[in-house]
Amino acid sequence: MSIGNSPEDERPFEDVSEEARPSVGRALQQARIAAGLTVDDVSTATRVRIGIVRAIEADDFAPCGGDVYARGHIRTLAKAVRLDPAPLIERFEADHGGGRPAPTPAAPLFEAERIRPERRGPNWTAAMVAAIVVVIGFVGFTMVKGGDDDGAKENVAEGTQPSKSATPTPKSEKTAAPEPEPSDSAIAAAPQDKVTVKVSAADGRSWISAKEHSGRLLFDGLLKQGDSKTFQDSTKINLVLGDAGAIDLFVNGKKIEDDWQPGAVERLTYTKGDPQAG
Repeated sequence: MSIGNSPEDERPFEDVSEEARPSVGRALQQARIAAGLTVDDVSTATRVRIGIVRAIEADDFAPCGGDVYARGHIRTLAKAVRLDPAPLIERFEADHGGGRPAPTPAAPLFEAERIRPERRGPNWTAAMVAAIVVVIGFVGFTMVKGGDDDGAKENVAEGTQPSKSATPTPKSEKTAAPEPEPSDSAIAAAPQDKVTVKVSAADGRSWISAKEHSGRLLFDGLLKQGDSKTFQDSTKINLVLGDAGAIDLFVNGKKIEDDWQPGAVERLTYTKGDPQAG
């Protein structure tokens, strides 16, 4: 029987420090390989472009178009390779400064005393002069008014009828009819023989891509908040929304009421018969 440490006690300690943890991109890549999936498989399942998937696995988040879109892509890819997205989002925020903002410094306890103007007492002399002027004016007005009243009474006594001033008859004004509110079809100006899609970035910016029925690219870029784009085709419009929660969508003059979450990537197709009734 030997005295001392067992072989298990002599094993080196596992390095579980923050630096030993794999990066966000490396963790997603390892999980994808362990699941037996290719980059094409993940791109098809998540609708995230192959170039963006490869860039994220290389810890290059610039093609995502911003931290909001990067977090949305990380969450989508993590679910596709069966990873918990919460630790990856926390690691991304720690590595890219996406945490809480620095607290605002407190205001100084003391401020320099401000010089205030000296208060002056009421000017009684000016007040008395003003009162005298008012009294004199009132007496003069009363005397003039009294003379006019005596002359009027004398005219009436002699039989002169006071003239009646002609009262102008108010002209009838026509009430303007209220203008009718524009309908949804008038807002979108959508013809019946085509499909018209209007994309408006109402709650933030979003990357969007639009193609016609033949696959020709109509637009591929970033739509800033407040901007809008309108696309039209004879058959159908294919859309990809990078942040569907920031988008208001109008199809053939009707607003699409879908509860899209911020950062969610949506791939949509609309025809000239959409939206379907019922």
